[in-house]
Amino acid sequence: MIRVVYPGTFDPITRGHEDVVRRAAGLFGEVVVAVAESRSGTLFTIDERVGMAREIFAGFSNVRVEGFSGLLMDYVRSQDSRVVLRGLRAVSDFEYEFQLAGMNRNLYPEMETLFLTPAEQYTFISATMVREVARFGGDVGKFVSPLVAARLQQKN
Repeated sequence: MIRVVYPGTFDPITRGHEDVVRRAAGLFGEVVVAVAESRSGTLFTIDERVGMAREIFAGFSNVRVEGFSGLLMDYVRSQDSRVVLRGLRAVSDFEYEFQLAGMNRNLYPEMETLFLTPAEQYTFISATMVREVARFGGDVGKFVSPLVAARLQQKN
């Protein structure tokens, strides 16, 4: 069984994130959605982000959601995994993700980074844009689950 770790801040978790997890759940024995604590400030606390992700993925028997802090490679090791999953929305994501994969491989040479692209209808969605639209009262219902849309509305 291959356990893959899908890390991110997920602030908030979007339909694009959901799509990547759904497809990864069909490819891997277990998907660990690793919600990262962020020092740059987030709209939602780590507990709120973990809670929303757990609700969203509750129907998946092979998806587990956990919060973590510190180096990703330390977390990946703690999960007995050697595979990190990252989503790529556009070419603009590639350069950063390529550098990150190289650094991670230097820290943990046995680790592999795999990339999945979300379905075409989700390639333009970013959590940053969703937060901004929600902040100004826009309808984010097409970009996030109803649960997340309601929580965004409560925050703004």
